[in-house]
Amino acid sequence: DLRKQARQLENELDLKLVSFSKLCTSYSSSRDGRRDRYSSDTTPLLNGSSQDRMFETMAVEIEQLLGKLTGINDKMAEYTNSAGVPSLNAALMHTLQRHRDILQDYTHEFHKTKANFLAIRERENLLGSVQKDIESYKSGSGVNNRRTELFLKEHEHLR
Repeated sequence: DLRKQARQLENELDLKLVSFSKLCTSYSSSRDGRRDRYSSDTTPLLNGSSQDRMFETMAVEIEQLLGKLTGINDKMAEYTNSAGVPSLNAALMHTLQRHRDILQDYTHEFHKTKANFLAIRERENLLGSVQKDIESYKSGSGVNNRRTELFLKEHEHLR
């Protein structure tokens, strides 16, 4: 029964991790598409804040599933330690080790994907603020250039 629950959680985790990875990948590609003003086909359907909420929601769901799977693995470990049959013990230990390896792989993949997403989001936020500063400088300097030009003309007329 514990193995069956573990397999169900592992399958659910696998699907969630694939969706999570796709979300993280689409976040970076949608941000890249946002830079190109002329390509309306690459404009993201979801804005960054809704993707951030989806990211947070999926991360919490995956963390909960990882917690449940850890609990089931612990229960299986208790069962294998309490089972007094030596011939079945080797098979049970192998099964338990396999489930622990799967849990470790899923945990590693989740943390890696989450770290990559956070790095991309931080980079985009930094680049976005720099881009905004550059745009405001350009738009502000156009007015300043015009004023400077007028002052120079007036100065020439006074001379």
